[in-house]
Amino acid sequence: MFYVYVLSSTNYKKSYVGCTDNPDRRIKEHNSGKMAFTKRFKPWELIYHEKFETLGEARKRESYLKTSAGRRFLKKILNSF
Repeated sequence: MFYVYVLSSTNYKKSYVGCTDNPDRRIKEHNSGKMAFTKRFKPWELIYHEKFETLGEARKRESYLKTSAGRRFLKKILNSF
């Protein structure tokens, strides 16, 4: 299984969209400061995820969530969070 996930910074108005096969490990990596962008805005918490059968499907959805239409969709989620 592959997951597309959305993280929200608890201290800043920032979000991050990513793709992984192990969400728990990946969130720990973001919060430990291993990733260049996310280390500046940690700590992060998972606010949304979707599950996919293939990496290709997950990457396609990740790409969509990074478009203007996808950002509008995520804005609705972030506003309700």
